Amino acid sequence: MRLRVRVSMTMILLLIASFVAAPPARAAAAGDVVTAQPTTVYLLPGKLLEVPVNAWHLLYRSTSATGSLNAVSGTLLVPKASYPLGKRPIIGYAVGTHGLGDQCAPSASMSRGGEAELALVSLFLLKGFAVAITDYEGLGTPGVHTYMAGISQGHAVLDSIRAATRVSGSGLSTGGPVAIMGYSQGGASAAWAAQLQPSYASELRLKGVAAGGVPADLHAVADHLDGDANFGLAAAAGVGFDAAYPELDLNADLNDRGRALLADAADDCVGDLDKLAGLRFSDLSPVDLMNQPKWLARLAENRLGAIAPRVPMFIYHAQGDEIIPQAISATLRSEYCRAGVNLRWTSLPAPSHVTGAIEGGPLAIEWLALRILGLPAFGNC
Repeated sequence: MRLRVRVSMTMILLLIASFVAAPPARAAAAGDVVTAQPTTVYLLPGKLLEVPVNAWHLLYRSTSATGSLNAVSGTLLVPKASYPLGKRPIIGYAVGTHGLGDQCAPSASMSRGGEAELALVSLFLLKGFAVAITDYEGLGTPGVHTYMAGISQGHAVLDSIRAATRVSGSGLSTGGPVAIMGYSQGGASAAWAAQLQPSYASELRLKGVAAGGVPADLHAVADHLDGDANFGLAAAAGVGFDAAYPELDLNADLNDRGRALLADAADDCVGDLDKLAGLRFSDLSPVDLMNQPKWLARLAENRLGAIAPRVPMFIYHAQGDEIIPQAISATLRSEYCRAGVNLRWTSLPAPSHVTGAIEGGPLAIEWLALRILGLPAFGNC
């Protein structure tokens, strides 16, 4: 009986010792992978990508515009062929405007063969680079998409790259070269990622960032789109900012028509926003929405240019851009140049916003590939 008691006490002591010695569980952190499910990506309905890839639909941790940990979805594409030049590079690819509804998310459109930007993504895959594509906060996950809230979008891009290195079986690792590209909404997201990276994700070996059609000053863009055929984009940005910053309380400032229209648009994809064409903010609200102090503060906070990126930048913009006037990007160029950024600026002859993406995309990809390979960048400030 005494022996049984002594053995029992020994076991208890060992259990206590093991509990005390066990390291505490690590708290969830930005870039952590919540789930990584193998998926299939189609260039067109029923047509696989030209480059054989392993693909995962991701849910990963990121950080909201106000600093809260959240969960964001995305897609990771890794060429099946081995990469011969060391650690495989990772591209953080930031898509342009898709809409507000979850069905509009890039991950959803890639799974059904309806993602136009895969044409550019494929050029990276052909070079053997992995590509991480974020859906952004609230697009493809519960909650409202924080459309055009640049700080949230920059975090989502950087954390998609972090998450890529933590996907089991991806063959990716930390310490490899990284680059970022985006156009339109994606251009703002890419530029925000460049500005935030030194303080938010300094461990990433970021080699360069290409940002096209950048809506650097959202107040100026909203003024341009007020009453325009593309007013739906400005209205959607209002919905996105309201989701990112609850104190804006957009609904309280709308009239009945405004509440009905924006509620109807809350699950629309970008093509459906045409129904708001020609409207003005004054049609939706009895107050001067964008010039209220609460809006001015958040718009200023999300205006690009106040922080100088530490990596080479390639900024391109169509001369005929009817949605985001080229002058807005040109101002960003001037501000970055004054701050000493190594910046390459390209003014494209393209006659529209969409053709700017088509003309500038391949130029941006080749510029980034040279940065990945370690060639020096020469600016034209």
